[in-house]
Amino acid sequence: MALERVPDLDSLQLLLRVVATGSLGRAAAAHGISQPAVSARIRTIEQLIGVPLVVRGPRGSTLTPAGELVAGWAEQVLAAAHALDAGASSLRGQGASRLRVAASMTVAEHLLPGWLVRLAQQRPQTQVSLRAMNSVEVAAAVLTGEAELGFVEGPDVPAGLDARAVARDRLVVVVAPEHPWARRRSPVGATELATTRLVQREPTSGTRAALETALHAALGEPAGAAPLLELSTASAIRAAVASGAGPAVLSEHAVRDDVAAGRLAQVAVSGVDLARALRAVWPHGQRPSGPARDLLALAGPAPRT
Repeated sequence: MALERVPDLDSLQLLLRVVATGSLGRAAAAHGISQPAVSARIRTIEQLIGVPLVVRGPRGSTLTPAGELVAGWAEQVLAAAHALDAGASSLRGQGASRLRVAASMTVAEHLLPGWLVRLAQQRPQTQVSLRAMNSVEVAAAVLTGEAELGFVEGPDVPAGLDARAVARDRLVVVVAPEHPWARRRSPVGATELATTRLVQREPTSGTRAALETALHAALGEPAGAAPLLELSTASAIRAAVASGAGPAVLSEHAVRDDVAAGRLAQVAVSGVDLARALRAVWPHGQRPSGPARDLLALAGPAPRT
């Protein structure tokens, strides 16, 4: 069988990263290469297949109808390759196993450590690696087979993945103790929160997406205020807020210690539901097995049948 016109696995992974991130630039950053290199690789895939696959526009990159078909086939090819790799690894390991986990920042920093300790007690021979990243990057890692199991905190289930809620979380508004909001007696309403410039995570963060979705649901229109600052980690945001930069909205898990110590003040909010689900995700149609299945069981209750 001649396979000269079949893209290599790395190129297929890159195509799925473009699908998951919706941007050649973000796909390049997640893949660790330059945007021109991504563009060149996509053109090479299109030349091999013989049809355009990606439409590039000012707001990002989307797939053509042919691209949707190729992306679906790519998922199947990569799943088969991942199964081959896992099987070969099992043969080499003589009973040892490996689990690669990708998780959004909140889950990785505040929930997964406890779950992984319990997994180690059950599976002392399993080698676990954990990568902390934002929710869009987690989805890309799971779709391309770089992680067997992912945990995200965005409001929606990423395309191409199955999901199950494993925990509940709540976003809270925090300010420096000297901020005027720390002394106010009335809660901050949805409109005031939406029109206030906040210290926020990057646009692909699950926390930011959850806040925007909650405000949209409360007000019927997208939030209009531009971020005061955009920072890539919750710890950086907490430090900026404590230094007086301005308000922020973060997971209650992330700010609990700072609020208890008086470094941050939590502000009451009304008119907007800031509760959210934290989800485990895995490739669509592929039930987690082995250590991934066991970690999923430790992370939350099994679904009712």
